[in-house]
Amino acid sequence: MLLMFIPIGIIIDVSEKVNKMIENKVPFKPIAIYYYDFVIYFANLLFPIFLFLSIIWFTSKLANNTEIIAILSSGISFTRFMRPYFIGAGVVCVLSFIMGISLVPRASEGFQNFRYTYLVGNGRDLMKTNTDFYCQVNDDEFLYVGSLNDVSKIAFNFTLEKFDKEKLKFKITAGRLKYNPEKKNYTMFNYSKRTINEFGDIIEKAEKKDTVFNFAIDDLTPTIYVAETLPLGDLRKFIEREKKRGNSNISAYYVVLYRKFSNPVSAFILTIIAVAVSSMKRRGGMGVNLALGIIIAFSYVFLDKIFGVLGEKASMSPLLAVWTPNLVFGILAAYLLRNAVK
Repeated sequence: MLLMFIPIGIIIDVSEKVNKMIENKVPFKPIAIYYYDFVIYFANLLFPIFLFLSIIWFTSKLANNTEIIAILSSGISFTRFMRPYFIGAGVVCVLSFIMGISLVPRASEGFQNFRYTYLVGNGRDLMKTNTDFYCQVNDDEFLYVGSLNDVSKIAFNFTLEKFDKEKLKFKITAGRLKYNPEKKNYTMFNYSKRTINEFGDIIEKAEKKDTVFNFAIDDLTPTIYVAETLPLGDLRKFIEREKKRGNSNISAYYVVLYRKFSNPVSAFILTIIAVAVSSMKRRGGMGVNLALGIIIAFSYVFLDKIFGVLGEKASMSPLLAVWTPNLVFGILAAYLLRNAVK
């Protein structure tokens, strides 16, 4: 199934993007690396669906040849009949998990970087969350940036506040904050600092002031798809760091984390559904089973996408959003398997 569909996907992708590649004069080497990453990225994404369709194809052939009836009539239970399916699904599950925590993040980074660099209009600007960025630098310092130009490394409407417990110690504002890579420091323009003390506030102003901060300019605008490019251990550390910093996009990062575990489990659920749907000999033959299987497969993908968006953008728990499709189709699998056994 992979060898059949992935080349089709590559041909369609090339036909859609070849004009952009020619227009941007993309060298051959980045294109070759992009399609290597493309194969890994989409193979992992569609692995459970390909497994599902493969099982329906294979089991339907057994059913149409009356082999399943012969197997069950010989005294072998339906549970024993399904054992090879579970072993195969287990191998796919483990392989999918290993790919998801190691190989796929690297492929995802290359795939997304190529898209935003060469194929998406204003892609380099869209790679970053460049407007209205808030974060907690450490336990007692908070900053805000109105916008940031990632090319010139200049932030606008910069504010830094330092607290002692819940009491404000000082507040720094600047119209512009420029990072100087040679000196590894920052230059603030239209600088103003208000220091709060019990004898009265102290106000300091300057048109220009150089200083050093304990944050990197790139930390102000993390790449929007950064979570997809991190292995499991690094992703957990990244989420903990961004959670402490108060990143508003934290739900999307949790969705990526939980999917590393939910996608392999879906292999088992779809295996049960596929066997239950295709193990019965139907009038119309294999075509009916494949049609029913495709409907179920696309229903799963649709439900997974809907709840993924709810987990990222809405107030729904990311854990619940990611696992709801597996829960719903797990119940469906149990129901179909019970009827199939009968």
